[in-house]
Amino acid sequence: MPKIFEYLGILIFFYSNEHEPIHVHAKKGEFESKAEFYISNGEIYEIKISNIKGAKPLKGNELKDFEVFLEKYADKIVAKWISYFIYHKDVKFEKITKRLS
Repeated sequence: MPKIFEYLGILIFFYSNEHEPIHVHAKKGEFESKAEFYISNGEIYEIKISNIKGAKPLKGNELKDFEVFLEKYADKIVAKWISYFIYHKDVKFEKITKRLS
């Protein structure tokens, strides 16, 4: 399970056996959601957050924080997904402790 980011206590990661579409999981405590990235012509045109079967979804401030994080770091997340799953490279973990606006 490659951990790629932590933002305000929300762990953002991939499972090591992931599949397309490109997506990332976010977990804080017992809550977990995922975000799928839809890409056309090399550009992200939509990010869709969804629930994980059998898990309680992020909600409230944690969900809002995840949404803000996705907006600012979408390109980096996609780049890390491609590096890990396509090029089989290790990805660097980054911890962001300041609130993004």
